[in-house]
Amino acid sequence: MKKSIKILITLLLINIANTYSQEKNNGNYLEFNDRKNIVHGVYLGFSASYGEIDGEDTGLIGLKLAYVANRKFEVGFGMKGFYSQQNLPGISISNDEDLIGGYAGMHLEPIFFSKSRVNLSFPLLIGVGGVGYIDGQLDDDDEFNENEYDWDAVFVAEPGINLLFNVSRFVQLEAGVKYRFSSKFNIHPNGIDRINGFSAGIGVKVGVFNLGKNRYKKNAPKD
Repeated sequence: MKKSIKILITLLLINIANTYSQEKNNGNYLEFNDRKNIVHGVYLGFSASYGEIDGEDTGLIGLKLAYVANRKFEVGFGMKGFYSQQNLPGISISNDEDLIGGYAGMHLEPIFFSKSRVNLSFPLLIGVGGVGYIDGQLDDDDEFNENEYDWDAVFVAEPGINLLFNVSRFVQLEAGVKYRFSSKFNIHPNGIDRINGFSAGIGVKVGVFNLGKNRYKKNAPKD
């Protein structure tokens, strides 16, 4: 996981340097300052991540709906679900208990280098959710009885770092690393009491970003 984080940060710095160099060489425009021109946006985002909880493989999927203020800050609603292969002995016949759960709350994300094709951002998800154990060996024909499984509520704070790729005014791709902090819970005698851990993933945002229309530049007049 640490090696993956180092590679991601290296790629992030290279992309930012290339983007800055390309924009610096494009000199056929006049810059001006229009303080009244505020760009608004809104999008629906989907993500998939891989991580670890207590050293065990964990998959996560996410959904978020957010407003983008002047391409510099996002605020909205985010939610995630996860499945972690804990393989713990439990109350089921198979003695193969896996951890599942989800959490949702406020999504906040300041954005840097917002006028470039590639942006750097620091997302933060703060919310509440629930976790529980489920028999990892359940067949399709087996009935799931929620009364046989214990659940508990958790508070989650998940900061991270993202690299954003502006494909068009309507599509944006993201890749990043996050770390998840949670409150304590106690629902399994041999289980864990937190869902803390790193995750790395990719996502797509679909909406209206007003990307590709640089309202702070005008074409230079021809001689």
